[in-house]
Amino acid sequence: MGWLQSRRLRYGVGAAGLAFLLFAVLRLVFVLGFSGIAPSEFIGNPALRETLGIGLRFDLRLAVLLILPLALLAWVPRWNLTRLPWLRWVARIYWLLALGVIGLLYIIDFGHYAYLGVRINATVLRYLEDAQISQQMVWETYPVLWIALGWLAVLGVWFYGLLQLERLTLAREPEVIRRPSLAFGTGLGVVAVLLALLGRVDNLNLENPVPLRWSDAFFSGNAQIAAVGLNPVLFLYDTLKTGQAQFDEAQVREHYPLIARYLGVDRPDPQSLTFERQQGVQPYRLQGTPNVMFVMLESLGTSAVGAYGNPLNPTPNLDQLAAQSWFFKHFYVPVTGTAKTVWASITGVPDVTRRETATRHPLITRQHTLINAFTDYQKLYMIGGNAGWANINALIQQSIDGVRLYQESDWRSPLVDVWGISDLDLFKESDRILRDLPKDRPFFAYVQTSGNHRPFTIPKDNDGFEVSNLSLEQVQAAGSRSVEQYNAVRLLDFNIGKLMELAKAGGYYDNTIFVFFGDHNTRISQIPHMPPAFEQLGLESNHVPMLIHAPGMLAPKVIEEAVGLTDLLPTVAGMAGVPFSNGAMGRDVQQPAPEGERVVPLVLREGTFPLIGGVTKNFLLQMQHDGSSPTLHDLASKTPLDNVAGQNPEEFQRLLELTRGLHESARLMLYRNVR
Repeated sequence: MGWLQSRRLRYGVGAAGLAFLLFAVLRLVFVLGFSGIAPSEFIGNPALRETLGIGLRFDLRLAVLLILPLALLAWVPRWNLTRLPWLRWVARIYWLLALGVIGLLYIIDFGHYAYLGVRINATVLRYLEDAQISQQMVWETYPVLWIALGWLAVLGVWFYGLLQLERLTLAREPEVIRRPSLAFGTGLGVVAVLLALLGRVDNLNLENPVPLRWSDAFFSGNAQIAAVGLNPVLFLYDTLKTGQAQFDEAQVREHYPLIARYLGVDRPDPQSLTFERQQGVQPYRLQGTPNVMFVMLESLGTSAVGAYGNPLNPTPNLDQLAAQSWFFKHFYVPVTGTAKTVWASITGVPDVTRRETATRHPLITRQHTLINAFTDYQKLYMIGGNAGWANINALIQQSIDGVRLYQESDWRSPLVDVWGISDLDLFKESDRILRDLPKDRPFFAYVQTSGNHRPFTIPKDNDGFEVSNLSLEQVQAAGSRSVEQYNAVRLLDFNIGKLMELAKAGGYYDNTIFVFFGDHNTRISQIPHMPPAFEQLGLESNHVPMLIHAPGMLAPKVIEEAVGLTDLLPTVAGMAGVPFSNGAMGRDVQQPAPEGERVVPLVLREGTFPLIGGVTKNFLLQMQHDGSSPTLHDLASKTPLDNVAGQNPEEFQRLLELTRGLHESARLMLYRNVR
């Protein structure tokens, strides 16, 4: 235990502890003075206590981050804090500057919350555009001098504590510590630092650790409670890192009349750029009050499904369902990526962000969703792994009113890999929950699978699923890059069959609208069974299977038109007889398309300078994000890379305007669809 005598270790722990104590006191000031929550409410509200605990973990993370630069000064051989008194002055100045700036941010945060009811975030920078007016407003509104003096007094007390810590650690004579003991203490310290930065030890997955994120503070869905769990410095950094609203308002205005007609806007207004429209109960509504179950099929593209032409018969259950359902032959997700698919399926707005994903943007994750139009429904979201991944839990819990989110920590089943429990166990446990729901109200359940994804785990408990022994050459000739990938698709299909059996045994099969859709295609080898356009133009990533299965309510039907992911919720709402107000991109496919042949907006290549597209049943128009280099491609052609704009001038011009207008409108909607 000689390592406990280390001066550096004691100084590091002590300084981090002093910083953490300061941040905890500031959190207490916020809770008592600004949050608007009475202290007595913490006694009877477990969500408040849990959120406060999350906030303290953020405070600890900030304290540890501040100590890291000094760790270098302390552990550098010879030239370090224990040997050079003048270097300690460098550390002292660092602390004064860092805590001075942090204190200023806390003061601004307190005032910002008192004024707007929102913790400080990147939007505060807008006040710099009118700095003189903002400065005057602050000066006239708040006792600036007293606040400054109060903070200087707090900083002085803290600095005195730091000097006493130095005297007890860095300035005292060194103890002789054996190297094994020192190595052990150093290793233990590194682990402690990593855990503090990670911010969680519950359900810790060492293969894919998910750090504590700002979205965890929003687990309750209550913004006032969530504010108690945020750290203003870290939250400001996260919002600055994500960037500000990126849309071209001039382009939106230029294309607004066309897009307003495309969406069927009730009262177009070129000034406000509104996209709001109403849809009442339709005459084609289904009888009764059906349940709704969305099943997102991880990494499943059309090239892997027998009903779309795969010759190896990997998906007999989905193929059978396709023959009994509304089967969509030309269905596309607007952007590839699971988080972006979750976003678009819930919000009705394509995630056309150019850095990271919209779910990671703290300022826009509280979105309008048509799921809330299902007012009398019990709402559930089930995922086998951690919903903190990509911050999708923030979107789910902030946007869907009254939703019950079930994730990795809620399941009884064992974890099988980095993505949580197996899809089969997810279906079984979800079925158990659905059976136990009160029968006087229908349910809206969203089930997100994950098994068809690397590492392509085949769980031991799989209800008799048998692995195929086809050769690598055989599966590669039909699109799969490996036998493991091919079997993962087969397992997903096998589990879909089990889900249908569970639904029948559970008594809700005949009264449920099942919506099955892929989130994107996984990487493929070659797909000779698909039209050349899908591989050569990159459409195989966006082209995914889609079917709506409502036994006894919907007669089988093949949908030949191009349909997009954002159309799912309006279509299902129309079937269920649910009226709604919509300001997003999606449309009920049973409504006529004002543009003629339906067009689905796509992002074909992501990044700062994306390649965008508009796809119909027969054509793809693609262009650079700024509208340059547009080309038109025939999807049925054996040479789909040829530009056929000259042969189809009217279609080229129609898609040219719609593609640019839809893309720019979607960028605006990301921020206008916020609740």
